[in-house]
Amino acid sequence: MTSVSEFARIAYPQTYADPTRLHALFTAMRREAPVVWLEPEGYPPFWAVTKHADIIDIERQHHRFVNEPRAVLQTLVAEARARELTGGSANPVRSLVQMDDPDHRAYRALTHPWFLKSSLRRLEPELARLARELVDRLVEHGGSCDFARDVAAWYPLRVIMSLLGVPPEDEPRLLKLTQEIFGPEDPEMRRGATEAELMQTLVDFGAYFDRLSEDRRRAPREDLASVIANAAIDGKPIPQFERNSYYVIIATAGHDTTSSSIAGGLLALLQNPDEMARLRADPTLLPKAADEMIRWTTPVKHFLRTATDDAVIRGQTIRAGDCLMLCYASGNRDEEVFPDPFRFRADRDPNPHLAFGFGAHLCLGRVLAKMEIETVFREVLARVDAIELAGTPALVQSNFVSGLKTLPIRYRMR
Repeated sequence: MTSVSEFARIAYPQTYADPTRLHALFTAMRREAPVVWLEPEGYPPFWAVTKHADIIDIERQHHRFVNEPRAVLQTLVAEARARELTGGSANPVRSLVQMDDPDHRAYRALTHPWFLKSSLRRLEPELARLARELVDRLVEHGGSCDFARDVAAWYPLRVIMSLLGVPPEDEPRLLKLTQEIFGPEDPEMRRGATEAELMQTLVDFGAYFDRLSEDRRRAPREDLASVIANAAIDGKPIPQFERNSYYVIIATAGHDTTSSSIAGGLLALLQNPDEMARLRADPTLLPKAADEMIRWTTPVKHFLRTATDDAVIRGQTIRAGDCLMLCYASGNRDEEVFPDPFRFRADRDPNPHLAFGFGAHLCLGRVLAKMEIETVFREVLARVDAIELAGTPALVQSNFVSGLKTLPIRYRMR
């Protein structure tokens, strides 16, 4: 039997940089303690929920298991700093991720039409153009590059910045801010060593989007920034904090999670050459392969929910006020749901993965993310004749959003 103290390691960012160790822990938890109370040092205590069915059951009851007072697991020190910044909330931003109904429903409706499949079809030519441009960069690199940094990080960033209407010259700055937000525990990603320095990233993000909002209120355009800048609910403009939080979730979640799936998807194909060959021979499998890449990488590792009343899950009594960690990375390897879950299969079908969440909080940008992944790999597989690893990949140290930060490759163009 694995000790509870060992299970508590799922709270620590360093664990997520070692997928073998992480999945060994989750496998043991699903088998021995699928719902378990953990008290990791330096963090608030929580129930870890690791089975696919239990995660879905909790997500379905979104009024009973809510996002406030905390949506993401942070250290107690980080929570204290967030309360100083926000005036009382442990959540340093208040976006769709942190909201419950009725606010969640109202704020989601503001941009929902932009992310419908029917609306996103207009982006297909631009997605294809950007994919060609990014593969052109492979040519410029002359046969070797860091795919995570040189390709995967830039493609979804350019897509989401184009939607927002942000000028291309601002993209490097926003990429850096995004990486600082999602990698605050990673020595290579974080801004500084103190919580104050880490929170300054959010302040800088807000200052940038304050200026963008002022511009779009003076001169609205046909872009998503104009929608957010001029958004109103019940006839009143949305508050500055919620407005800037909306920008944060669109700019960061719309970029970093997709780049993680693209880089992780390529690594999976390199580690499974038969699946790479299958995809090259039959590109019509790309939609299924994109879902499998998303399941395989599960960039968003968890969200937290808080019980509003007592409940029983797998025989464990959850008290009102208890926090629950929904471990999506574990649910996506659940042996009761996914046959041979530790095998990457480009044609996996069905694939009821949880990487986009479930229920009321199902990811707003999931259709766009899949479109981007399919478009990138269609271009890569068509124009790159051979690819191989040229070094050791490395992952971001983060218990929230984590993916490859380096993926050195060698390749030969057609």
